[in-house]
Formats: sequence, C-alpha cells, structure tokens
Amino acid sequence: MYYYFIIALQGYCIYHCYANRNEYYWMFVIFFVPVIGSVIYLFANVFQKRDLDIVQEGITSVINPTKKITDLEKKFKFSNSFENQVALADAYLEVNNYDKAIENYQASLKDVFEKDFYVLSKLEEAYYFSSQFNKAIETAEKIVDNTKFNKSRAAFLYALALEKEGSVVKAKKYLIAFDAPYKNYQERLELAKFFIRNVEKEKAKEVLDEIILESETMTKSSYRQNRLIIKKSKELLATV
Repeated sequence: MYYYFIIALQGYCIYHCYANRNEYYWMFVIFFVPVIGSVIYLFANVFQKRDLDIVQEGITSVINPTKKITDLEKKFKFSNSFENQVALADAYLEVNNYDKAIENYQASLKDVFEKDFYVLSKLEEAYYFSSQFNKAIETAEKIVDNTKFNKSRAAFLYALALEKEGSVVKAKKYLIAFDAPYKNYQERLELAKFFIRNVEKEKAKEVLDEIILESETMTKSSYRQNRLIIKKSKELLATV
C-alpha cells in the first residue's frame, strides 16, 4: 500500500510539473528521490504561501483560540473599517461570544452598509443562538425579500425562530423549502424533527426514509460527510 502511495505521489508531481511547464530538473528530483523529492516539489510549486498561512492560522486558532480575536481587535483599533469590524464580529461568533458579536455586527450596520445581507444574516444567527428569538425574527425580516434569502442559513434559522415564537405554519413554509433530494441533509433532519414536534409523524417518516434511501446510493465522500446525520436519521426513525 505504501509503495502504491509513493508511485501515485510521484505520478501526480510529474504530471503537475509537465502540465505547468516547470523546470525539468524537478522531474529528476521527483523520480530519483521519491518521497522527499515529491514533498519538496509540492511545497515549492503546488502549495501556495496563502494556503500555508491558512493552515497555520487554523492550527494557531485551535491551540490558542483567543489569539485570533486579540489580533483582530488590534487590527480594528488600528483601522476601524467595516471589513475589520465584521471580521471581529465573526470571530466572536465562532467562540460563542454572542454579546460581543451582536455589538460589533450592530455597530457595522451604518451608512451604505445599513442593509448589508451578510451582516444582517450573521446578526440574526447571533440572536438566535443567544435565544433572543424575537430579535432574530426582526433581523431576518429586514432581508427576507432579498433574493439571497431563499434557502439560505438565514432562512433556516428564521424558520426555527418562528417556531420557537409559536408561528408554526409560517415556520413550516420556510422549512419545507429545504426538502430537496440529495442535499440539505441537516435541514431535512430538522424538518423531520419539526414534524414530530408538531404531531405529523407520517411526514417525518417520509423525510427520514428519503434521507436513508439516498444514503444507499451516495458516493463514499458524500456518505462520510453526512454520516452523522444519516446515523441520527436512522435513530430518530426507530423512535417514531
């Protein structure tokens, strides 16, 4: 297995070198120094500095999650632009600091950015996950007529917030829009739960049956990506 991996790696590097017309000496490096040569080629010619920076940033965020926020706070203090404030708000939202996220999203909604779809959708999300469902609904309704709203995460959270506030019929209208084959698995699982909560068990079974049936013909990568949702769908179906 290891041998085939090396051959595949070499093949890819040689093809990349030829297709991109890189210096031919790389082919000798790749061929005569199989593993090390291929790795050096990848870092020198395939991976871009930006890609490495993104990986490094991700690792740093895991090890020290507050560093990203500290850096963005400094950046915003140096230049209080719309982009910097929204990036800071996004960072607060990532660590579930909803109050700070809301504060910064609200502050960025001024002048030409007063109706910015992205900011309003993220503000809605912060309100929803801080259990401020009324405010989540109010915020969503500022962008509900935007063409981007339909079938967006904002529409999904809007539906859940509506149900929380007792508007079940309206919530159902938005949730059903996500019921399409071979996609929206998370939303469709939530739709099934919605049907169960609102005493429509047969409809819930239909949705869950569809998810499970589709899983049988998924590609391996798609199945891996949705494995947890498929597992939860099977477990939920067994209880209905």
